[in-house]
This record gives sequence, structure tokens and C-alpha cells, in this order.
Amino acid sequence: MLIQDGIPTREDIQSVTPPAHRLAQGAVAIAGCFQKIPCNPCAKACVKKAIRVEPDINATPKVDFDICNGCGACVARCPGLAIFVVDMTYSGGEALVKLPFEFLPVPQEGQLACGLSRSGEELGWFPVVKAVSGGKRNMTCTISLAVPKELAMEVRNIKVGGYRDGR
Repeated sequence: MLIQDGIPTREDIQSVTPPAHRLAQGAVAIAGCFQKIPCNPCAKACVKKAIRVEPDINATPKVDFDICNGCGACVARCPGLAIFVVDMTYSGGEALVKLPFEFLPVPQEGQLACGLSRSGEELGWFPVVKAVSGGKRNMTCTISLAVPKELAMEVRNIKVGGYRDGR
């Protein structure tokens, strides 16, 4: 239960998951933010205005899946590390998952990274497709992992220091 252990329930996750037909269309942001706190950097980061925090700043963010293009600008801007992007069209057997990451060292393109579930369970080693810095003022990086499609909605973190050569 979220309040007790920080892990959302299946129902919580279902409430923010795009419908299957939208996932089949390409990259889309998913806001796994379930607590009502005064926060809206994700909405401000979205140039498409696909993320809204309404009726007031204490509401949880809602993504308009029809507008979102999955660019990922919101991922590094979320102070709660609660937004990620899933692209189920990445390849025949893999999805691309863009995750926020705030630790050093940062996994690099071409390495394998140990992907973790929401509860910290190791799910496997996945190729780092891209690592994008958040910039000098935002130390949150966005790490893109290629994961089996069946794990796209499960991989939500990267084990700190859990990287190795991808060759």
C-alpha cells in the first residue's frame, strides 16, 4: 500500500496507465504520482500542454495521452521522480523506457543496467540506449533502457552502480 511502503497498488497503476491502443501508437508519458502535494514542474515542462495539474496545484498530474508525444521533457523535471515514458513501438520484442536517474556514476550508452521494479526487485540487465543530462541546473538525468515488452510497465528504476559493459 502506497502510504505504508511507497509502492502503488495495482489499481493505482491502472488508473494512470494509457489504454493499449495508445501504447501501440508510440512513446507516451505516464505520471505515477499518487499523492496530492503542491507541485507542477511536469506541467510547466510540457510544451504540448499534455500534462495538467487541476483544479489546483495540490492535484495529481493528469496526462492527456492523445496530446502527449512522449518527448520526455517532463521526466527530469519531476522532483518526485514519478514520471516515466514508455514506447512499446521501439522494436519487435523490446520497449523503450525512459527513467529519471539522480545518482553517480550515470550509466552510459552501450552499457547494461540492472533494472528494478517499484519494490526494488532486480528484473534483469538491459541495454542503455541513451543517457541525457538534465543540465547544469537540473542534475536529474533521463536514462533510456531497452526492455522486453512484458517488463515495460514494471521496470521503474536502475540499481545504483548496477552497470556493466554491454559487449
